[in-house]
Amino acid sequence: MKYYLIAGERSGDFHASHLMRELRQQDPEAEFRGWGGDMMQAEGGTLVHHYQEMAIMGFWEAATSILKFRGYLKECQRDIQAYQPDVVILVDYAGFNLRVAKFAKAAGLKVFYYISPKIWAWNQGRVHTVKALVDKMFVILPFEKEFYQRFGYDVDYIGNPTVDAIAEHSVSPDFYERNHLDPQKKIIAVLPGSRKQEIEEMLYEMLAILPPFLDYQFIVAGVTNLDRNYYANFERNNVRILFDQTYDLLGHAQAALVTSGTATLETALFNVPQVVCYRTSAVSYAIGKAVIKVPYISLVNLIAGREVVKELIQGEFNSRNLVQELKKVLQDDAFIAEQKAGYAELQEKLGRNNAAKKAAELMVGYLKK
Repeated sequence: MKYYLIAGERSGDFHASHLMRELRQQDPEAEFRGWGGDMMQAEGGTLVHHYQEMAIMGFWEAATSILKFRGYLKECQRDIQAYQPDVVILVDYAGFNLRVAKFAKAAGLKVFYYISPKIWAWNQGRVHTVKALVDKMFVILPFEKEFYQRFGYDVDYIGNPTVDAIAEHSVSPDFYERNHLDPQKKIIAVLPGSRKQEIEEMLYEMLAILPPFLDYQFIVAGVTNLDRNYYANFERNNVRILFDQTYDLLGHAQAALVTSGTATLETALFNVPQVVCYRTSAVSYAIGKAVIKVPYISLVNLIAGREVVKELIQGEFNSRNLVQELKKVLQDDAFIAEQKAGYAELQEKLGRNNAAKKAAELMVGYLKK
């Protein structure tokens, strides 16, 4: 069968690539085409556009890039029409993918959604649109199934693919030696995101707090989809940039500063105490605050249903607060123990389901009916 996948950011590329691998196990004749990244391409997918070209963060930034998005949307529609896939599989990335879903449904194509858009957070009314346009929804957060059921929409909870990826990862025992790190200094991991725009918003502030923590080494999780020379602006004494080694970094970290997103969940699953950070433009924040319907921005707190990790958002994300909160997750034993107890609750809620395999089995089964 022919599969057309669309992932608009790095985490989507990661999850889509694992899904493709499992789909091939279920369907040895599978052909893949779509929009995504290097990991999807490595699994044999023909890439139409790389997600880097579409990486926009924030409501205002997205609005001002509307002409660019319209052009990509029209190109995507033409490409789908020419390819005539058996199914269009959309991976998160709601702003673009729901428009693709509308086109694909009108064209008589099957539409599957792998990793639900976060409509439960910022526009719950769109669930009716999703019901009308998406044939099968595969969700990865426990509370999402109950959310959709409230609207009479039965979806498949497949478990969380991040749990599976971490469980399958073996932390490198020679991490310090291989990367020429100081074995006498414990590591503070810095995960500033994977998009240039969010890195610029976050990383300067994250690295402005070095003096009180000279006994530690700050290791920034860089991504190779951005120019390595870009990161050179941030490297200095006591700060190293390591590329595409996030899981090994978390496997050796004492604590972490993390930009909100999937990385907050990854950090929790590695049992690393963390401070969650987020900042966007003033206009985007004002719009977001008006429309977002959930009390937290980190997946850790959302899944737990309470504050497990401290979130420093917008104005609260400053050097003074960063120093204060980082000291807690490094030095306050009671605070650390409480956070790790929350992590244990989180792991119990998520369980282990081999999400990509389960999704692939369900998808191929639905397509063969």
